[in-house]
Amino acid sequence: MSRLSKTRQLALGLRGVKNFFGKKPLCVSFEITYSCNARCQHCHLGGMIKDEKRASPEEFGLRARELGPVVAQISGGEPLLRKDLKDIIQAIYRPQRPPYIVITTNAALLDEKKYRELREAGVDEFSVSLDYPDERHDKFRGIPGLFRKIENLCLALKGEQDKGITLSCVVHRYNYQELIKLAQKAYEWEVNLNFSTYTWLRTKKKDYLIPPEELPSLEKMIRQIQEFRQAHNTIFTSDYVLKGMVEFFRHQGQPNCQAGVRFLVVNPDAQLSPCGLILKNYSNLRQLQAEFSAHNHCTACFTSIRANSEKPPWVLLKDNLRAI
Repeated sequence: MSRLSKTRQLALGLRGVKNFFGKKPLCVSFEITYSCNARCQHCHLGGMIKDEKRASPEEFGLRARELGPVVAQISGGEPLLRKDLKDIIQAIYRPQRPPYIVITTNAALLDEKKYRELREAGVDEFSVSLDYPDERHDKFRGIPGLFRKIENLCLALKGEQDKGITLSCVVHRYNYQELIKLAQKAYEWEVNLNFSTYTWLRTKKKDYLIPPEELPSLEKMIRQIQEFRQAHNTIFTSDYVLKGMVEFFRHQGQPNCQAGVRFLVVNPDAQLSPCGLILKNYSNLRQLQAEFSAHNHCTACFTSIRANSEKPPWVLLKDNLRAI
């Protein structure tokens, strides 16, 4: 996480307290396009969508003001495919005030020049997908040369103090043994690392879930990750979330989802959905919470946006202070 001024830290903290007790979202994901230049093996998206109805930067800015999240995640699809991405960021950005702006990207279109341009526009952090510590990532994401491109970007920024890059790994059956190598790679590149769990809701492929007989191996890997974090402090994922990830794979689900309350999605046309896996077209937060959140019994994910939004208040405070 990039370093924040004391004024910004205070503003984000106050917004978090207000939203937590006021049943407003801590995190909103602005999924500004469902088009994507990748063909990820764990995702239902991929390819270009013709005639997609897209809201203007001004409309996204109005949604950001209306929902008032602590964190605004700009994602997709692949957000860098939108030519007006810089305008969208500037419409959401408020100097020294929330939200904290994160771009979630596969980084195929991200180079040092684009990185600096978007940081100048108001981006606090780039969440860059990385699922393997080598070229296996290229095959998993369907983009040749992607691993080296990410490596070159990180190394080009090596040594900078206020670097806003966090590698984001989706943990599944076929890569969990690589997690410590990913942590070592992030440390070598001087960037942070965050973990999220695979969900079968995207593709219906349950073979990516870690089976019960392999959970002891996952728990052993988690302990190595915790030790690495204590030694180097480059891993964002907290003990609370790591424990929840193990339980998600153990039960193949996680109860008490708070989609629409703690987190939600703004669709490409600026309508609202409870999450990126259950797409709806609600016009406002009150309608979403009344018609979906009040009756939600879905247990099928424990993605990072959910895991980090649903922490108890004392865990949220402790983890955010550590991250800052």
